[in-house]
Amino acid sequence: MLGVRRRINAAGALTRLGGAIMAPEVVEAMGAASRASVDIGELQDAASRRIAEVTGAEAGMVTTGAAAALTLAAAAAIARWDVAKMAALPHAGAFPHDILVPRTQRTGYAHALAASGARLIDIGHNDRGTGAGVRGLEAWEIETALSESVVAVFFSANAASLADLPTAVSVCKAARIPLIVDAAAQLPPKENLRRFIALGADLVAFSGGKALGGPQASGILAGRRDLVASALLQQLDMDVAPDTWTPPRLIDRSNLRGVPHHGVGRGFKAGKEEIVGLLAALERFVTADDAAANAALQRRLEAIAGALNGFKVTLVPASVTGRVPVLEIAVGDALAASARLQRGDPPVHLSERHAVRGVLTLDPQALLPEHDAPLVAAL
Repeated sequence: MLGVRRRINAAGALTRLGGAIMAPEVVEAMGAASRASVDIGELQDAASRRIAEVTGAEAGMVTTGAAAALTLAAAAAIARWDVAKMAALPHAGAFPHDILVPRTQRTGYAHALAASGARLIDIGHNDRGTGAGVRGLEAWEIETALSESVVAVFFSANAASLADLPTAVSVCKAARIPLIVDAAAQLPPKENLRRFIALGADLVAFSGGKALGGPQASGILAGRRDLVASALLQQLDMDVAPDTWTPPRLIDRSNLRGVPHHGVGRGFKAGKEEIVGLLAALERFVTADDAAANAALQRRLEAIAGALNGFKVTLVPASVTGRVPVLEIAVGDALAASARLQRGDPPVHLSERHAVRGVLTLDPQALLPEHDAPLVAAL
């Protein structure tokens, strides 16, 4: 109807390709939510209770993606319960607003932190990441950068960086500085829903529209109750009469010297459909049989590999990726091959994560079974 071509997505649950394929029960939950009027604060309270149960955090909220969760996390670390600071953001020059970002953790997604008004301060070295040495993040690199202007430390979680997380936690706890963890793409395994909180993170951001299988414009911010409450205050519609406003239970009004106006996160409002859809997807994710699901994906990949005559293919099982099985296809000039596939009819997308070594990766997370055969034909 719109003239937009449907694509074969073998690149994973990528935002630019629409994220995950939602299960029917998730779509049905969103449809049911669309036909009801509710208090969004009350709905976020309910979401907080369930997110807390699943993650082991004190509280949680539904955001409009992991990047929005990072912006809200930074805003919460800056403003806490101070309504004047909430009103000022993103103009934070008059009060502390520095977030320390270890160079081992510096990614393009850190821009979401700066959107809050935070000033990002790069610290430490990245010898391990650049291949120049073996050392990662060290405690003294954080400690020497701490000052009265620092409101938080940022940590980007992945398989390579996880060994450094206890170091960051230890320093932040001693200094009473919040540690914000970006775990957007760290699901599966489902154990990671609890891992970062259990290790001592104060706020953790997850994507809702990738492996969780929720709405593409959804995410989770989980962590300390006071920080999640501040984030929620800066997201909610605050065009309210102070005399009649009933705050969500998550928010202790005695901590506020007034009722805040719209916050820096107002543009990140989560609708009732996204909140309910995310919660439905979360329930499905935590109860799923990962072993059975990965076995089914691996059987599909084995069949695809068998049909790719003339290609050197390597099946990497879920036990190695830590997520889902993938198929690595050696193609020589990977970017040229990827561009050719995307020009096809239908367009085909494979992951270019390892293109520098001449490999395109078939990630089956968002690959529909009926697309297996046309994918092979395109290759």
